[in-house]
Amino acid sequence: MQLFQSSNSVFQATRKGLWKLHRLCVLAAITFAAPMHAAQADCGSFQLAFYELGALYFKTPQGGYAGIDKDVVDELSKRSGCQFQTVLESRVRIWHQMSQQTLDVTVSGIATPEREKFARFIPYFTTRNFLLLSSSAPARAHSPEGFLSEPNLRVAVVKSFRHGALYDTWLAKLREQNRVEEAADFDSVVRLFMAKRVDAFLALPTSLEPLRRKELANSFIVLDWAPSEEVRHGLVLSRNRVSLPAMELMRREIRNMHDDGTLEKIFARYVGAEQAKHLLLKTTE
Repeated sequence: MQLFQSSNSVFQATRKGLWKLHRLCVLAAITFAAPMHAAQADCGSFQLAFYELGALYFKTPQGGYAGIDKDVVDELSKRSGCQFQTVLESRVRIWHQMSQQTLDVTVSGIATPEREKFARFIPYFTTRNFLLLSSSAPARAHSPEGFLSEPNLRVAVVKSFRHGALYDTWLAKLREQNRVEEAADFDSVVRLFMAKRVDAFLALPTSLEPLRRKELANSFIVLDWAPSEEVRHGLVLSRNRVSLPAMELMRREIRNMHDDGTLEKIFARYVGAEQAKHLLLKTTE
């Protein structure tokens, strides 16, 4: 009988100990979870500007919008708790607003020393530009030097776009000869080409794929002048309007989206599985 009472006492003590341990574990979980929840709740609400460009952001037949940039922003908002009030703008107005610190966030931007004075960048895909040259252009124009040597040939670009070191240097030489037409958006660039006002224009694979599915595809050849030049595109955050903690939270979630395959799935949705692999960042640092 004494042995039974002793055993029962041990059992009661053990049960109380386990219950106390359980309560401590729950409290610890709440304690450690609280900062994460607070960080997400404190992320805030930001005005974000999209711009139309190929598979990155486009109007659907139903009247809404879709694309890589939209899906990335939607997923980022879901994961981080950050809220984005979105508007549609031209790329020229976007960069002006970012430089004047009147816009919080924009998408798929390229970092330059000038831009990094007023913005921080979180890359989420990498790619490079291709030159789309008129099929009727002389064969000599199939190289950068050859195009420069043909004084009647002109090229169109989107105003304020950056295209990578090789193309930007080449364009600077053409600008000195007044051979560059600048338009407000990519659709306007394509219209200049279709109207034969220019002989070439630059396009990313995300813009090139939709063009290949149109009748326009037979009017140009695709030249890859910078095969080793990869340009990183990313979320652009105002240095004055987006806090460092919010920026770091967004950076962490973009990295997680890369690591768990979410970004690749988004890319494949719009440009196919093969091209999606080429858009993936080699490193998220």
